[in-house]
Amino acid sequence: MSPRRGGPDFSEYTGARKRAAPIKSRPAFGRTFWGKAFVRVIEQIGDKGRVSRGRTFARTGKVLPLDIRPGRVTGEAWGTQLEPFTATLSISTLDNTDIDDIITKLRRVPGSLASLVSGVVPDMLAAQLLPDGPGAFQFDCTCPDDGWPCKHAAAVAFLTAERIDTDPLQLLLLRGVDLGDVIGGVEDETTIAVDVDSWFGDSSLLPGLPRVEFRAAIDDLDLNALRASVAALGLDLAQQNVALAELRAIYRQLDS
Repeated sequence: MSPRRGGPDFSEYTGARKRAAPIKSRPAFGRTFWGKAFVRVIEQIGDKGRVSRGRTFARTGKVLPLDIRPGRVTGEAWGTQLEPFTATLSISTLDNTDIDDIITKLRRVPGSLASLVSGVVPDMLAAQLLPDGPGAFQFDCTCPDDGWPCKHAAAVAFLTAERIDTDPLQLLLLRGVDLGDVIGGVEDETTIAVDVDSWFGDSSLLPGLPRVEFRAAIDDLDLNALRASVAALGLDLAQQNVALAELRAIYRQLDS
């Protein structure tokens, strides 16, 4: 097509329309041990329809940002409204007894503290860190839906599982567990004080050796073989008994 004389040239706008890049599908929620366990609790919520809508809404990428703090996760849910709805997921933080249980477990398993510090949360801490059921969750949202939970709050729960998949230490943060306190609690029991003025322990006080019940070496021998050896000397039975008694007395004398 040639442009009209004296008119604008639209030839650069003709041709095939460029297609928008396809939207990448979001990975499944719950890809790791901790993420899967968290999703299983979410899926135990009675209203399956609300849970399903929350999962779908979480995939849209309309919940931004997601803020995780001890006992609380907050997300801003964007939609057709002018201002976002604020959705929250709340869960109780661990008490001192639970934290002491975590520290005790880490002390008992060599290398588990190093794994935790590197970002790998040992599975053995599941009893303390994971919620014990959907009743552990509390949902809230500024949207007009008064259901439990609304799709926005359910989406926050699924996105929390996604965040835990990426960084399991976020679960410790959510349950109010301070990693520094845990490290200090484990090291308080396992760290051995070193005297810098005595590197080789010359001034160290060592505990006394345990007292072991005396047992003469002769008692550990085969009595028949020992008697045969004594008989080879040409001794009769009475003399053999005297010789064995004298040997036993000698061994006891060595122990005194």
